Amino acid sequence: MSIQSLNQESVVQRLALTRAVMEQNGIYALLVPSADPHLSEYLPVYWQGRQWLSGFQGSVGTLIVTPTFAGLWADSRYWEQASKELADSTIELVKLQPGQPGPLEWLAEQAPAGATVSVDGAVFALASARTLEGQLNDRGAKLRTDIDVLNLVWTDRPELPNQSIYEHLPPQATVSRVDKLNLLRETLHARNADAHFIATLDDIAWLFNLRGSDVSFNPVFVSFALIESERATLFLDLNKVDVELQGRLQRDGVTLRDYAEINAALAALPVTTRLLIDPARVTCGLLSNVNSEVAFVEGLNPTTIAKSQKSLDDAFHIRQAMEQDGAALCEFFAWFEKALGHERITELTIDERLSAARARRPGFVSLSFNTIAAFNANGAMPHYHATEQEHAVIEGDGLLLIDSGGQYLGGTTDITRMIPVGTPSREQKHDCTRVLKGVIALSKAQFPKGILSPLLDSIARAPIWADNVDYGHGTGHGVGYFLNVHEGPQVIAYQAKAAPQTAMLPGMITSIEPGTYRPGRWGVRIENLVLNREAGVSEFGAFLKFETLTLCPIDTRCLEPSLLTHEELEWLDAYHAQVRDRLSPLLKGAALEWLETRTEAIS
Repeated sequence: MSIQSLNQESVVQRLALTRAVMEQNGIYALLVPSADPHLSEYLPVYWQGRQWLSGFQGSVGTLIVTPTFAGLWADSRYWEQASKELADSTIELVKLQPGQPGPLEWLAEQAPAGATVSVDGAVFALASARTLEGQLNDRGAKLRTDIDVLNLVWTDRPELPNQSIYEHLPPQATVSRVDKLNLLRETLHARNADAHFIATLDDIAWLFNLRGSDVSFNPVFVSFALIESERATLFLDLNKVDVELQGRLQRDGVTLRDYAEINAALAALPVTTRLLIDPARVTCGLLSNVNSEVAFVEGLNPTTIAKSQKSLDDAFHIRQAMEQDGAALCEFFAWFEKALGHERITELTIDERLSAARARRPGFVSLSFNTIAAFNANGAMPHYHATEQEHAVIEGDGLLLIDSGGQYLGGTTDITRMIPVGTPSREQKHDCTRVLKGVIALSKAQFPKGILSPLLDSIARAPIWADNVDYGHGTGHGVGYFLNVHEGPQVIAYQAKAAPQTAMLPGMITSIEPGTYRPGRWGVRIENLVLNREAGVSEFGAFLKFETLTLCPIDTRCLEPSLLTHEELEWLDAYHAQVRDRLSPLLKGAALEWLETRTEAIS
């Protein structure tokens, strides 16, 4: 759920109100990140302050307001969308590009001596606060994190979410919460830490085998966790947990306290405590409650690595979820091809029909993100979302891009496919084929165990770069296990820092999704999910390879086969043979006929 779109007049009025409050409090610049106290990517509406103030509805972006300037920093995925939504709002779109100052760097360069820069510390990462504060101090400016300016002007702010919490149960939950907590405590002991504070919602949901629906598409719930040697405390809305679940948690050594009590609990930690925190995943506002004598042990949350490495039992359930998801897609595409040209189909229709097909499959819980159904020029916006006010009718000639996914009890899916409408042009086919070459190149790669994931990016880009073409987003992101569709720590993107925690390890699930975008014309992206698997050991060390998890035909009518090598054609035929073998038992009638047609060999 998002804050409703605003007209530019409302944005201008809200900016004026905000500037008045800033002046009253001696604030020169206000930083408004896309964040909550859990530093989530997707936010409950209560924390969608950047959307409320700017009118920009993209999931990622940073707003800065000064007395004479307002700017919205966004990456290339959102440039077209932001240009439309910020038009006449007096907010300038600042395009994030390699080598150019980001919002924090801009503030550090522009803030005059003696100025105060304000950000709500409750939603600002400790690591970011340290960086910005240091840079501002060098200029004689200062950072203020103890005031939430938006709360003073956002009079109709929504309530916190109140959806029920439920258990992720066996067989899909393959490890008990007791065992996970014991393993975490072993890690704490190894790091010489007495306690661990966790604010990230997917880490908490995974650790306690609990799920919720406080955040659209992500099965998580608003909460904090404090893990100590003898007890584990969950801070949440107690009304969300029924009596039976409370009892089971208590028997497993889990104490429940109200969400609002976290500040007091942090303040009550003994001064002798050694507290493990991840400075990139905990906010400075929360940690300001901790006694200054408490020692911080800093590092990546142990749960982040643990949940990224899916077990063999997890992989079994994930493969089943992929089969169900693939079957739903086959049913949808069979309907689509039959209806095209005979029924009125819009981008909204596609979302409705595809969502309904998924909802019929066993184990389905929800979508994993807003479906992107983008025809021709709309496909050039990587995060396009059709609305009742603005959407395309699927007719004529061109390319339809569908990026979609589902949450199943046994896994999370994310897939992008290109569909021809009418007769695609030669250039469109070349773009689709070039992108597929990138998918195949990375899918076939074998690489050293522990390689830093950003270093793999060029394998997918090389066939695309060869034609002087590139794309602005990363090639791959981690994916959770019935959790967030975007999950760390690994990311395949040369723009990302090749940090030690991005090492590729067995069991990780990652997307492979290169693309090509031609603004105003069309966009191409093909995406599969892959699983890191052991590939053997030699005198040079251990190696990994990818198992392709996603099961759905890649429409060869969008391709120019002559541009594919013999090895690439073999890969495509082998993939289609696997898709046909795995999905055929789940289908019948028109959907089965469609599958058989779309998986015919082309080499």
